Amino acid sequence: MSPSRISRTFLGSPASITEARRFITAFLRNWPRVDDAELIVSELATNAVRHSDSGRFGGRFTVSMEADGSRLRLSVLDEGGPRAPRALPPLASAENGRGLMLVGELAAAWGVVGDDKGRTVWAVLEAPSEAATRR
Repeated sequence: MSPSRISRTFLGSPASITEARRFITAFLRNWPRVDDAELIVSELATNAVRHSDSGRFGGRFTVSMEADGSRLRLSVLDEGGPRAPRALPPLASAENGRGLMLVGELAAAWGVVGDDKGRTVWAVLEAPSEAATRR
C-alpha cells in the first residue's frame, strides 16, 4: 500500500456510522484486513456519536485513514465531551462497553489524544507479512 491519507466528516447521527464503514471499505477493498478496519471504524464512530458532543444536534465527527507500507492508521475525531474514552473491563452480561477493548485486541496500538473540546481516538493495523498470507 503506497503512502496516502484521506478523511471525511460525517453528521453525528447513527446513520452516519454505516456511511463511515462504507467510506473505509470503499478505499480498502483489496487490503487484507479490511474487515478489521471496518470494525474498528464502526466502534470508534459509534463511540463518537454515543459518548461525545458529536452526537448532539448538528454535531459531526471525522474519520481519517493514513496508509504507509503495511501499516494503516485509522482515527476518529469527535467534538469532545465531559468523559474521556477508555476501555472497560469485560462483563459477561454487558452488551455495551466493550468497543475499545475490541479495538485493542485487533490493533497493534491505539490511543486517545485531545480534551473535552475534541478528541481523536486512533488505532494502527498492520497487514500480515507475505509469508503469513501464503500459509
